[in-house]
Amino acid sequence: MTARIHGTCAPAFEGVREEFERNFAERGDLGASVAVTVDGEFVVDLWGGDADKEGTRAWERDSLVNVYSTTKGMTALCAHLLVDRGELDLDAPVARYWPEFAQEGKADIPVRWLLSHRSGVIAPREPMTSEDLYDWDKVCAALAATPPWWKPGSAQGYHAVTFGYLVGEVVRRITGVSLGTFLRREVTGPLGADVYVGTPESEHSRCADLVRPAAPAEGGPRSVLGSSPPPDPPVASIDAHPLAPVTLALGYLPVGNVNSAAYRCAEIPAANGHASARGLATVYAALGGGELLSEAALEQLRTRQGEPAERDVVLAAGTPWGEKWEWGLGYMLNLYGQAGPNPRAFGHGGAGGSYAFADPENRVAYAYVMNRMGSGTSGEDLRSVHVVGAVYRGLR
Repeated sequence: MTARIHGTCAPAFEGVREEFERNFAERGDLGASVAVTVDGEFVVDLWGGDADKEGTRAWERDSLVNVYSTTKGMTALCAHLLVDRGELDLDAPVARYWPEFAQEGKADIPVRWLLSHRSGVIAPREPMTSEDLYDWDKVCAALAATPPWWKPGSAQGYHAVTFGYLVGEVVRRITGVSLGTFLRREVTGPLGADVYVGTPESEHSRCADLVRPAAPAEGGPRSVLGSSPPPDPPVASIDAHPLAPVTLALGYLPVGNVNSAAYRCAEIPAANGHASARGLATVYAALGGGELLSEAALEQLRTRQGEPAERDVVLAAGTPWGEKWEWGLGYMLNLYGQAGPNPRAFGHGGAGGSYAFADPENRVAYAYVMNRMGSGTSGEDLRSVHVVGAVYRGLR
């Protein structure tokens, strides 16, 4: 596909424009944007393509799109703001802030394990519907009543959907407002950043439609998106479950039609943030540049939790990069170089290909968002990887 590319790019970063163009011509992009800052100033701000599959709407500079788990970086930031203010203790039991969470052997789970995917609460014990997923109190009540799927703290396992409810409910109990409201009030509103968790209907006309990838070839890698709920009852051990753990997690909390008004308006803080690349890069520039958190808090959030390159019992079954992952407190660490050459860079990717990160040592913030989904979070799908490589060639 040939798409007209709009926007600006500093001369040193023309390679970014070239790779972005190749994403359309050679790598299947439909509509997308990429934004990069250095020292808080935009050196790349590009967009192009179509906002829908039919090609009836152009992708604009301010187009928003669902970025799936790239949302988690924004959700984690809300928790770290409260930690930095002394209102949240990472080593306190979750039940200190959310008493109902103490049910079913969860009384001693610390807040830290919610952010580092170690609580074992990856899904409720009974499947819920997509309509249930839009009911915050119903989901939180179900999770409070759910036994962990493994001994808390004993293993790392990606909390694909529940991360947002678990962290978000702690934020809500402390602040008295929803996570999306807190994010807008404390971060994205003051920064003028186009990032929403719970997107108002007034902004829906700017939302691009997600387009699912083509069906995989026989025997090829399989996307977990749109999986049917598991047909058999849940079991105590995640490893004993006959289905891939990510499929289990999404099957028990299905997201429904991601292009619907109901989904866009809902607050699902692990999965339904709607953002522009420019908006995400603005937040990460402020985060990495020390505007939002103290230096100590910034170091804490990107400190590895668990063992080096630890097996992730959820992601092990279904990701192209295999089973080894490193998590900070709510952020993916740069184990595989998806965020460039600095091992201290941190951020988060989303199913289908979106990615955003901060690299404080090189004073870089980056975001890429798109609407044609690839096959993974950011492993097999190399669209962002190629663009990131061009960013660092330009930086040198």
